[in-house]
Amino acid sequence: MVKIGLTGGIGSGKSTVSTVFNALGVPVYEADSNARRLMESDKDIIKLLPEIFSKDVFLNGKLNKKLLATIVFNDKNSLKKLNSIVHPVVQEDFSKWSQQYLLYPYVIEEAALLFESGSSEKMDYIIFVKSKLQTRMQRVIERDNLSRAEVELRINNQLDDRIKEKKADFIINNEIDSMILPQIVDLHERILKIKK
Repeated sequence: MVKIGLTGGIGSGKSTVSTVFNALGVPVYEADSNARRLMESDKDIIKLLPEIFSKDVFLNGKLNKKLLATIVFNDKNSLKKLNSIVHPVVQEDFSKWSQQYLLYPYVIEEAALLFESGSSEKMDYIIFVKSKLQTRMQRVIERDNLSRAEVELRINNQLDDRIKEKKADFIINNEIDSMILPQIVDLHERILKIKK
């Protein structure tokens, strides 16, 4: 089984691309949504977050995402601490998850921080979803109801897209005027021909 990492900057359209791969029968592990699940279910994480950041990070057993985001996106050291706690747990969860798909030609891990977390090193190939900064910002402002400044903070905490693109094996261009479906289908067929 081939392991493929799918990444791109915030608002690039990773989720749209992974949804299409999933519709083509490819198992997709969404690192970001699983990270949120694990932050509310993993005993070690639940214990550490209030100790390190604030006792108010959990309210009635639920993660206070807004407070945690305010803390970590305004302080790079806090973000590093959070990532050092959560990323290893997510990587272990992905490894366990992928065991159930050993008979599939390939699986995908969709992750915004694929390179930053070190997950990229465990992948056979990397797909980078490319989109212009202005397009990405507009998508995130509309999707998440965030201010321009909040989106910029998140973008500034991610690895530069030019670096991601250089490190990737495959590129999917997801601009407003680009057709992504034929790109994904073509890439899917190419990946199926790869021998592990």
